[in-house]
Amino acid sequence: MSLFVTLGRSVALALLLATTPVLAAIEPNDAQRQVSVEVAESLRYGHYADVSLDDGWSQRAFSRYLDILDGQRAYLLDRDVAAFSDLATGMDEALLDGELARPFALYQRYQERTESRLEWLLARLDEGLDFSFDSNQRLELQREDAPWAGQQATLDALWMKRLKNAALTLAINDQDAAQVENTLRQRYEGQLSRLRQTNQEDVFGLFMAAVTGSIDPHSEYLSPRQGESFDIQMRLSLEGIGALLQADGEYVKVSSLVPGGPAERAGDLQPADRIIGVGQEGEAIINVVGMRLDDVVDMIRGPKGSVVRLEVVPAQAVDMTRSRVIEITRDTVELEDQAAQGEVIEIERDDGTHRLGVITIPAFYVDFDAWQAGEEDYRSTTRDVAKEVERLQAEGIEGIVLDLRNNGGGALQEANTLIGLFIDRGPTVQVRDARGRISLYGDTESGTLYDGPLAVLVNRLSASASEIFAGAIQDYGRGLVIGTDTFGKGTVQTLNELSHGEIKLTRAKFYRISGESTQHRGVEPDIRFPSLIDPEMIGESSLDNALPWDTVRKVQYRTYGEPRQYLATLRSRHQERAEQQPNFHYLEQQSALSRKLREQHTSVSLNREQRQREVQAQEAEQLALENERRRALGLAPLEEWEDEPRSAEDGDQEPIDRAQIREAAQILLDYRQLETPLHYAERN
Repeated sequence: MSLFVTLGRSVALALLLATTPVLAAIEPNDAQRQVSVEVAESLRYGHYADVSLDDGWSQRAFSRYLDILDGQRAYLLDRDVAAFSDLATGMDEALLDGELARPFALYQRYQERTESRLEWLLARLDEGLDFSFDSNQRLELQREDAPWAGQQATLDALWMKRLKNAALTLAINDQDAAQVENTLRQRYEGQLSRLRQTNQEDVFGLFMAAVTGSIDPHSEYLSPRQGESFDIQMRLSLEGIGALLQADGEYVKVSSLVPGGPAERAGDLQPADRIIGVGQEGEAIINVVGMRLDDVVDMIRGPKGSVVRLEVVPAQAVDMTRSRVIEITRDTVELEDQAAQGEVIEIERDDGTHRLGVITIPAFYVDFDAWQAGEEDYRSTTRDVAKEVERLQAEGIEGIVLDLRNNGGGALQEANTLIGLFIDRGPTVQVRDARGRISLYGDTESGTLYDGPLAVLVNRLSASASEIFAGAIQDYGRGLVIGTDTFGKGTVQTLNELSHGEIKLTRAKFYRISGESTQHRGVEPDIRFPSLIDPEMIGESSLDNALPWDTVRKVQYRTYGEPRQYLATLRSRHQERAEQQPNFHYLEQQSALSRKLREQHTSVSLNREQRQREVQAQEAEQLALENERRRALGLAPLEEWEDEPRSAEDGDQEPIDRAQIREAAQILLDYRQLETPLHYAERN
């Protein structure tokens, strides 16, 4: 009998080994070794920063590689990291000489640990889950700075909490025990299947991400597959939803929306939202937590006219249990979708009705093909804005607000020529290259199209060319900048071919004519509006290893006015209105509440009743703020919080977005009256 039992166990073990794929070693190939050397040369001699591939850089790159592989310290043990400590001073040699065996071996160790962990999770599901959820345990959410675990038992305890949390999250979302088990099994089996499909190109891409990401967030290696996707995006012919995505731990986060794209037009997806599931029309949603970013992008991409279903956790949600499903019809982004559009806003005051123009500029665009072909009537931002300015002037407006919110930039030449509509010749931006040489760009045409009161409305998603424009208007004293700090993208990248793939390399930096960089800090507004966008989640300062803010010598330029002398009065008047304006009061209160919740929300309870009490308490605060706003606007209060502010769809005739435009127009009217009191008195 004893022999039978021994043989039985041996047979069982043999069967287990036969059905469990043996993890084959992933080795670098000659093409990747060659590209490694080419990337090293590109970084040393082509990058804007003074890149030294030495031991100091090796330490940063090694840490970056570990963060990419296991940023939450959930798979590797301290002895695993110690076994590869030679890379802390050897990443430079690995890159320079194309000796990639050790970086690949570290990935192999990570993959072994991850595969083992996923099998462990599936085994726990086989044993059955405890759905009582009555413990007093809490799960820490942020483990970036946690020490590496010394024992496997420590990670077992962490993962048991993670498993309980995943099950509790699904249970709170009304899944029964069988559905929870099925969902989790599909999740972990899917992750395991994708992990076992990892190839040498995937591993090389992770290593390259550590190499380039240790220097700045915008330099990156693009594999042939990624390079093809990048080319499609640059041609604006990508058929998808028009959203830029980035990895955020095990989640995929929306970093921005393409102006005029399907997602922006639908209005349901917002920056900093996390996508946790993707499905096609009529099909089940597939959980994408832990999935590679490029795989998620491929699932979202599809033919024009088809529908993709996304399970999304809104950025303002206080808990991952508050997901919702949205549908977006895929489409292409056309030039017409990004065209500038103008309108007239009427403001009632004691002295009568005032008319101010607003021109919304979603992007800095130009029809390059038509321009290069010599066509006289080609489309561009400057040309479209000029037409709107002339039309608004003909309608008797007293000032113009240029709305650059959510404008992520575009053609630099358009930023320069657009500034030229509002100044009479002069420099617009300085560009400094890696050798320290500064090129000066500017408006060379004499005369202005419009010299009246001007304001520029910006937010955290105003980037690159938008920041150049806003900074120049501010430096020239040509108008007011209103809103929030801008994104802070003040660097220039070029795309260069390699023997295998391409490298996007930061080659230069933008500087305002005042000498200040737009990098990292962005443009600070003269009049500040509250924002619901968390600068720690969105913006250049939120990105690892972003190049710093600095200055160069200012250039000579004339000023057109001195808005700063009126700022104290303008801010005081704005604040008086904001306190009486329900939408602005809501923004200020909601912004403060969001900061408080982010600071408090560092762990979650694994006790169902406690978890629900915490979520309900947080949502009660948000609901109270929203209903305070609604009552002030004469709207019916909501019965429960639904994770996002209401819009005009439910009867709100002046939603928050619109309120900012109207208040910017109010501020501009104040400025006009303060700057030209004599002219204003004569007109009336």
